[in-house]
Amino acid sequence: MRACRQARPAARAAAAWLLVAAMAAGAWLLPRIAQPPQYHRFADPYVCFGTPHCLDIGSNLLFLLVGAAGLRYLDASAASRAFITPAEAWPYRVLFLAVFLVGLGSGYYHLAPDNQRLVWDRAPLALALMAWLGANVCERASLKAGLRLLPLLLIVGPASVGYWAWSEARGSGDLRPYLLIQACAIAVVPLLLCLYAPRYTGDRYVLAITGCYVLALVCDVLDHQIAALTGLVSGHTLKHVIAALAVYGVVLRLKRRRIVGKGT
Repeated sequence: MRACRQARPAARAAAAWLLVAAMAAGAWLLPRIAQPPQYHRFADPYVCFGTPHCLDIGSNLLFLLVGAAGLRYLDASAASRAFITPAEAWPYRVLFLAVFLVGLGSGYYHLAPDNQRLVWDRAPLALALMAWLGANVCERASLKAGLRLLPLLLIVGPASVGYWAWSEARGSGDLRPYLLIQACAIAVVPLLLCLYAPRYTGDRYVLAITGCYVLALVCDVLDHQIAALTGLVSGHTLKHVIAALAVYGVVLRLKRRRIVGKGT
């Protein structure tokens, strides 16, 4: 890790871009990936007031809570201690706002799951992932470069969902761009930790947040298997809980981190 951080800045940036290019090339070489129709048949067995899958719906309250908690913290005076430069807070503002919107969009989707409603779930999620990636670029690689890249990331994330929705409407659904932006958020952030020296403490939080998101995706894939195994809760409901915990981890890291070299 130390050798990576001692490499020239251009070489470190090239390594990050090379990883993104390799993942993009891999996605391009794959055949189109359509949305499986069975995805909308969730395992959550609970019915509340005549509404099926009510734990899948109700667990979205966690996204509303952690999104609001993050925005509230950033508006408090104590948040100024979390950033060397106030501009670093902007990706986090987008992140927490997007997470709040995930709660609304996912709740709307789960009331009557279909591809059209799924757009309102995935678009803010893609926005949140790209904001998280942008925040780490700002803090690890370069604030100037990160802020320049941030608008592009915030366009590309939701655009990947828009492309998927457009392709589904044409009968040739293609999830590859949406899956690619998720893969980038999962893979590039840990790479940045390896390539660049930290400006703040709390790298373990970043790795735990990434791990929680990966675990949430696994729970989503194993929705029915987890429901059958536990007899109490479905994998998709657990996905919501674990993903919300990951976002709460972001809030905790901001509250607890310190500038490296100052009080550490």
